[in-house]
Formats: sequence, structure tokens, C-alpha cells
Amino acid sequence: MNHTHTPSTHEASHEAPHKTPHAGCDHGHAHEHPALAAAAPLSANPTGVPRFRIATMDCSAEESEIRRALEPLAGIRSLSFKLSERTLAIDAPAQLMPEVLQAIQNAGFNPEPLDAHASNTSAAKGWLDRNLMRLLGALLLALGAELTSFFAPDTPAWQWLSMGLAAAAIYCAGFETYQKGLVALSKRKLNINALMTVAVTGAFIIGQWPEAAMVMALYAIAELIEAKAVDRARNAIQGLLALAPDAANVQQADGTWLLTLVEAIPLNALVQIKPGERVAMDGVVVKGHSTINQASVTGESMPVEKTVGDLVFAGTINETGLLEYTVTASAGQSTLARIVQAVEQAQGTRAPTQRFVDRFAAIYTPAVFLLAIAVALGLPLALGTPWLAAAYKALVLLVIACPCALVISTPVTVVSGLAAAAKQGILIKGGVYLENARKIKAIALDKTGTITEGKPQLVTQHIMSTAMPSAAIFQVSYSLSANSDHPVSKAVSQGLMAALAQPAQALTVDEFTALAGRGVEGKINHAAYALGNYRLVEERNLSSAALASTMGELESKGYTLCCLMSATEVLAIFAVADTIKASSRQAIARLTELGVTPVMLTGDNAATAKNVAAQAGILDARGNLLPADKLAAIQQMQAQYGLTAMSGDGINDAPALAQADIGFAMGAAGTDIAMEAADVVIMNDDLQRIASTIVLSRKTHAILWQNIGLALGIKSLFLLQAVLGDASMWMAVFADMGASLLVILNGWRLMKAKI
Repeated sequence: MNHTHTPSTHEASHEAPHKTPHAGCDHGHAHEHPALAAAAPLSANPTGVPRFRIATMDCSAEESEIRRALEPLAGIRSLSFKLSERTLAIDAPAQLMPEVLQAIQNAGFNPEPLDAHASNTSAAKGWLDRNLMRLLGALLLALGAELTSFFAPDTPAWQWLSMGLAAAAIYCAGFETYQKGLVALSKRKLNINALMTVAVTGAFIIGQWPEAAMVMALYAIAELIEAKAVDRARNAIQGLLALAPDAANVQQADGTWLLTLVEAIPLNALVQIKPGERVAMDGVVVKGHSTINQASVTGESMPVEKTVGDLVFAGTINETGLLEYTVTASAGQSTLARIVQAVEQAQGTRAPTQRFVDRFAAIYTPAVFLLAIAVALGLPLALGTPWLAAAYKALVLLVIACPCALVISTPVTVVSGLAAAAKQGILIKGGVYLENARKIKAIALDKTGTITEGKPQLVTQHIMSTAMPSAAIFQVSYSLSANSDHPVSKAVSQGLMAALAQPAQALTVDEFTALAGRGVEGKINHAAYALGNYRLVEERNLSSAALASTMGELESKGYTLCCLMSATEVLAIFAVADTIKASSRQAIARLTELGVTPVMLTGDNAATAKNVAAQAGILDARGNLLPADKLAAIQQMQAQYGLTAMSGDGINDAPALAQADIGFAMGAAGTDIAMEAADVVIMNDDLQRIASTIVLSRKTHAILWQNIGLALGIKSLFLLQAVLGDASMWMAVFADMGASLLVILNGWRLMKAKI
């Protein structure tokens, strides 16, 4: 019996070194340093940390540049980009901030401080409206330049007019692109903006100013579409926050009810929720019975029964009865808010494929630039192609090769996958776990609360000593078990309420201590007692033949046992039975179909472990494990199978969760420390969601490489057309826009993926 206490948030575990193999500011929860990846709590979010507006940051290419500029700086806890608002929140020590801002400025960007708590919604909308009008104006000017050049008489006046319209269009649409491109060229960096700056300038110089104007206008519009596409995916989960109402009925001192804004509702306030209303804040039911639709938090399709003592979550819907509950969390710290905050933080990180694409683009872009120079110089020298025609071909090649579609292909896909998972009650804390889940070969599963319901009941009790009256033994046992929050202890204390002749009253327990993996101990009326498993009995040399025989008989029935012991003998045995979840057998079968080997790890006795494993369909069950034993078991599984996951919900599971390549916490009933140590949180405790995570990971991986293939395939075809045949700048920019839109739409498919 693994008795635990509920840990505080600051006890969050460390993350094993093998989980943070990369350096930089794009892994896990924040900057890629092992200590920092674990330091970010589930409730962490950029609100309240310094935020900056960066006017020239509007697409993932600029985001990648800023990340690369900050990679050498150790100590950055997290970066949160909002491309549609052109803002960046930087969570870093105050003494490091000047160095961070200088690094961003050195990369060619100008960060302007913003109020950390201000809302940018209206500012972002105004920015979008202004940019749309400006770009539409630029498009009309470019179209005027095209029409003037095509239809107007070939006279200097009309040519000057066409050139003027083109120059105005380029200025309106491409001022920021030129600004960023010139900075990149001055720093000898060949990025997307540098390519466009050279291509448009070159086209204008050789007399193709109408096309130069149209290319710049269409490119700027494509950039705006891309920024909004990524933002739509990033904000897919934000709508959940709107589900929680702004006010609730709160009981006043005189007993009346008053509609009160949630910001003004204190903890422990009594709130009333009527049928059909949404729950405003997290709490515990103190009166009433109802069913609640909590799909917004846990992803469950069926309503859940709620009565006194049950948790309710903000944003869920009360369907049938009147409930009263006490508030347990402020609006900003509700389960729903923490889900949104954690997903936003995960969306601000880069997955392995995105890092690969960024590295590839860093090589690809200069290579294309060199190819364009080779075409411009080589074709006239080798084939006698006219210099202007060769230069035009080279400039077309630069526009076609612009890696926008390639760069946008990964973030929109990964962010869509994270949002899709969150809507199903699966909280994935980073793109690296979303991608790597497909590689899981084995998974270690805790028994209580993961495979079983985690709500055991006291089945029977055996008095083993006549040194104390049975009523006194029950009273001491009740007093010890009532101080522990472990499911087995709860079963003992609740069961003993009925066994006691009088209403259960806990005796004062002094020096109460939880013994991880063994039980609990304390002093009652100056006498030492312990309530724990057989391992604790053996450690204290209190075992006997009669005790072993009785316990063996009970264990053969699959019961979990704990013993009350004094300093000299075992006084009683309590037998507790837990039932497996209805979904466990189906979940294990689905994991096996996916090629994942399930292994059950538990602190309960071997007989109980085998009994429960047989019911669930697990062939490998290991019992009598301490937390250190579970950790060793994970290491052995990693050596035997490869990438190994772990699922658990208690303090005993935290070391194993941290050691596993991917840790899954059963979130609805899980302790804070297990949720912090895990990489994925299953909000409704349904074991089948682990298989769903693996399926989603495989679909995400497939779409990522589909997008990369689409982007490179389309580019390759048009590059060949540009080098070997005739291709215009119009064709080039539409090829770039078309590829970008295709990968965006393909990535969005994950939003509706069936997992």
C-alpha cells in the first residue's frame, strides 16, 4: 500500500537528462536546458512577464530568427510568440533581460515594451485592418502598373507613369520586407526577406517593374495569410476560455444570493449553479445532485454524475439538478485556464521536425542564391543567352525558391495537433512529445487509478491480536487512515465508519509520517502505531506463520492488504478490493494492436498484481515495487524495448514518470507532482487516451512529411521550369503562394482528426 500525501506545487520533479538533449530555446516548456524544462509548472503562462511588440515580426521565419539569436543565452525560461499581434513575451531573469533585448536588436529587430497585462485584441484587429487596406492598395497600384505597361502607348511619359505606380506599390507592400532584407544582407544572412529584396530590386533594375510590383504585393499578402493561418491554429484552444461565465451566484453573509463577477469571488465562497448554466469556477460540491457535461475539460462525450464531495470544473455545463459548491481555485487558476495556458506554452515551442526544417532552410536558401548567380552568369557564358534574359530567369528562380511554404509547413501542423489533443482532454506539453509518441514501444502502467478505478472498498478485516479490544483497534486504524489521501487508506477509513459502533471520530495522531511505498505511522496517546503493507511488517520483524498464512489466503483472492501494527505485533489485517476501469481492457487491447507492450508496475503484492493484470489483459505484471523499484523497472524496459512511456497518478510514480521517455499522468485524479512530472496529462483518466495520443502522433508525423514533400515537390517542379523552360515572376509568386496555402490547409486537417 503506497500511502501518499498531497504535495505542493513547488515539489515539481526534475526532468531526466535524456529528455532534454538539445540546446537552445525551443524545447519542452521553455529554453532548452534540463533544469528549465522541468521548472515550468502546468499553470505557467506568459501573462505577467515582460511583453514586447516587434513591428517587423509577422511570420514564422522571423520567429525562427529570433529563437536562433537567443539560443546562446542560458536562463531564458520561456518565449511566447503572437505573430498576429507581433508580440513576444519573454520569461527570463531581470538581470538577463538587457542581454536578451540586445540579442534581438542584433538580429535586426526592434522590441518595444508593452504593458504585461494589457489586451492586444483591439490593437491586433486594428493592425490587421490597416495592413489589409495597405496591401489592397499596393495590389491596385501593381495592377495599374501592369495595365499601364501593357495597354498604354510606348512613350516615356507612360513608362514613367508605369514605373511610378510600380515603385509606389513596392513601397506600400514591401517596405518592411526591404527593411528586414537589407538588415539580413548587411549581416550576410540569406533569409526569405533577403531573397525577395534581391529579386524585386533586380527585376525593377532590368526593367520588369510591373512584375516586380506584383510579386512584392502578392508576397506581402501571402505573408499576411500565413501569419493569420498560424495564429488561427494557435488560438484554436483559446475559445475554451469563453465557455466559463463572467459571473456566478454567490451566497452572502445574510444567506441571500448575489450575482458576482468571478474576479471578485474569493476562495471557499459558496456558489449556486442552476440546471442549464455553466460552472463559473472550479469547486467541490457541498449540496445537491446533478449530471454535468464536462467535455470542454476532459473530452468525455457522456455527462458525469456529480454529488456531494465531487469536483466541478469551470466551463462545464450543469444539466439536471441544482448544485451548491465551494470555490477551490481562482478564475485564472481554474483547470480550464490551466489547460489553455499549458497548450499556449506548448505551442510556443518547436518540435524536432521544425528544428530540422529550420536547419534545412538555413542551407537551402544560400544554395538557391548561389544557383541563381550561376544561372545569371553561366547561361550567357555557356549558352549565349542574353544577359537580361538570364538575369530575369535567375530572379524568377529566387522567387520560386523562397522557402515560405517549407518554413510554414511545420508550425501550423504541430499547433493544430496540440489543439486537437487538448479538445479531446489530452494535454500535451510540447511538440517534441506530440512527435515522439509514435515511437513508443512499451508503456509502464501503475495499477491504482490508472488501470483500476482508484476507488477501492474495504471488503473484510481480521483481528490478529487480543491485546486490544476490536473497537479500539478500529478506532486507531481509522485515525491513521483518515490522515492519508491514498485510495487504500480512504477505503479503510470509510469502511471503518460503518464498523465502529459510534460515529467515527479520529483520535489525535502525533508525529504522523507517510512512508513512501510502505504506509503511514504516528503516535496515538503516546503509543506508536503503523498502518502499512507486508513490506513494512517484514521491515519491523513482525511477521509470523499465522499472519503469512492469513495474508496469503486473502491475496489469492486479489485483495490489497494493509496491517495495523504496534511496536510489538500486528493487530489487524484490512482487505481492500479495487475494480478495473471499464475501458482498461479495451485500452490495453488497442495499445497492443499499435505494437506497444504494456507492463503493470505496482506497490501492491504480486498476487493482486497478477489478478488485476489478468483482468486487463496484461501479460507482464510486477508487484511489491517501491518508487526506486519502479524507476529501475523503467530503465530496464528502456534497455529492452526502446522508447518507453509511463502512466501513473501518485507521488510514488513521479520518479518513474520523469525517467520515462514520455510520462502520462492521469490528470483528473492525479496529484500535482505527478502532473508536473508528466509530459502528457489525460484529463479524464481514460487509459484509451494514451492510444489516441499515439494515433494522433502518427497522423501528425505523416502530415508533417506530406507538407514537407508538397513544399519541396512544388518548388522542384517550378525550379526545373525556371531553369529549363520559360517561367515568369507571376508564375513564381503563385507557385510560392499555392504551396503555402496547400500546406496550411493540410495541417489544419489535424483539427478534425479522429483519434
